[in-house]
Amino acid sequence: MNIRKWFFLFWSCMAVGAAATALTGSIMLWTDQSFHIMGIEAVGFNAGMMLLVGTMIGAFSQMGFFAYLTLNYIALSIFRRKYLWNALQAYTTLFAVFFFGYVLYGNRDLFGNMMFWLLPLLLAVFSWIVAKVKVNQTNASALVPTLFLMYVGTLIETWPSLSAEETNASAVIFMLVPLFICNAYQILMLHRILKPAAADSAINTKPVA
Repeated sequence: MNIRKWFFLFWSCMAVGAAATALTGSIMLWTDQSFHIMGIEAVGFNAGMMLLVGTMIGAFSQMGFFAYLTLNYIALSIFRRKYLWNALQAYTTLFAVFFFGYVLYGNRDLFGNMMFWLLPLLLAVFSWIVAKVKVNQTNASALVPTLFLMYVGTLIETWPSLSAEETNASAVIFMLVPLFICNAYQILMLHRILKPAAADSAINTKPVA
């Protein structure tokens, strides 16, 4: 990873965040009347604000992504055995599924009686889909780390909307969906960005006589 590649990932992730937030917000504007900020007369204002928020969500997602890469590097140096770190990630991911449902159930008067099982389940299903795509594009060892990032990472990044004093299902979904899309974009782009460097390194390596 060099500055040029990081710069590309940074700006493209912000663009993905802006697009995902605008699309999510637009759908919610049509389906949830309470989601309007200033009413139907301020559609342009709402769209502009959603694009601005989306760029910040993209930047926030990238901070979390690089934090995970740093954590992964440190954990591998501590555990020494990759399967131990993967086992811990798998356990944490499974725990996070039930913890997410517990948090929503404890606030079911704000989130509704269906959200406490529906939202954790949907996040788990889509995380699994992204992980399978990552495995198909790379190798089987990417399954657990991708699941951990997509579920635990997204949940941690969404936590401000869950712990806010005035929150509801719309606020959580508005933040959760763009963050998930940004995380999926980054994890699926990582090997594409790093692959040319690996290829160049292999080409420039002198064969052993």
